Amino acid sequence: MTVLETLNAQHRQFRRCFILLFTIVVMAAAFNNPAVAKPVTIVAFGDSLTAGYGLASQEAYPVKLQAALRAKGYDVTITNAGVSGDTSTGGLQRLDWSIGKDVDLVIVELGANDALRGIEPSVTRQSLTEIVTRLRADGKKVLLAGMLAPPNLGDDYGNEFKVIFTDLGKLEGVTLYPFFLEGVAGDPTLNQPDGLHPTAKGIDEIVKRLLPVIEPMLK
Repeated sequence: MTVLETLNAQHRQFRRCFILLFTIVVMAAAFNNPAVAKPVTIVAFGDSLTAGYGLASQEAYPVKLQAALRAKGYDVTITNAGVSGDTSTGGLQRLDWSIGKDVDLVIVELGANDALRGIEPSVTRQSLTEIVTRLRADGKKVLLAGMLAPPNLGDDYGNEFKVIFTDLGKLEGVTLYPFFLEGVAGDPTLNQPDGLHPTAKGIDEIVKRLLPVIEPMLK
């Protein structure tokens, strides 16, 4: 074999090794970053806790959750469909025009105002059941954010209210996050003066806790 043939053979071997190494690196990157996937459209559907009552628009949880997911590599767009003061019945009435056809996932956060107004849990159950059922029938994934009733309404009301979310969370295609205000409720450093609505720091805590729940739904 001539010197030229030897050099050509070495060059071909180098190219094969380089291509193999490049392929391994790309595959490893994809494996370690499972967030690289198709675009996902999400609607945050709820009341003032979703709308961002008392906060700047960029501090509302849908905006911060979108930023957190994008920082992890997910191609997501989250629309804020929160309406302050909304009840589960109000949400049901505006469901069709609030949720577009091309939405992949809906975060349903409703019920707080039902409890604050002492609405019968059976009414809340009926409305939330229809919301979730219609979303699932339309092929959308549902992340259901649970809520707890104020203790002054009594144990019977509180238990009947809580089990609404537990039961709906068992439906196929529904993921339950048991309490939307977990880690925030009752902490004056994370709530506005009304004691009901989170501050920007409170929203950060909510987003941090929501991330590991919603991520598996995006894969």
